[in-house]
Amino acid sequence: MPLSEHEQRQLEQIEQALYREDPKFGRVVRSSDPRVHYKRKLVQASVGVLAGAGAIAAGLVTHHSYLYGVGAALVVLSLVWAIVSWRRHAARVRPARAKVSQPQAAGPGRSRAGWRARLMERMEERWRRRQEGDRRM
Repeated sequence: MPLSEHEQRQLEQIEQALYREDPKFGRVVRSSDPRVHYKRKLVQASVGVLAGAGAIAAGLVTHHSYLYGVGAALVVLSLVWAIVSWRRHAARVRPARAKVSQPQAAGPGRSRAGWRARLMERMEERWRRRQEGDRRM
């Protein structure tokens, strides 16, 4: 269940007070914060893109074709890494917000999760009936 804005502010104030009282504890807690990891990965991906662009530029100046390939590969891999990191971070953050803001759909536009749950209920009911029928024989 997501926290309200007031609870978020209170939690941040408590965290700041803990960080002031015990800086070592604050570093340990911050190092396990997913936002810190996401920012670190984003910075690393940016450095990778810049290094790849530098390799491409060096290939243009020195006319070495392998630098083109290395630079292009580095740029592409860094961009993919940044996008994957962003998607993972967004997947951690968005589900809590989405559950609050989106009401459940009813009628023909039901979600697949609801469809699967109904299917499992029907299968369990059939299994239960089958087991009860076998006991009577």
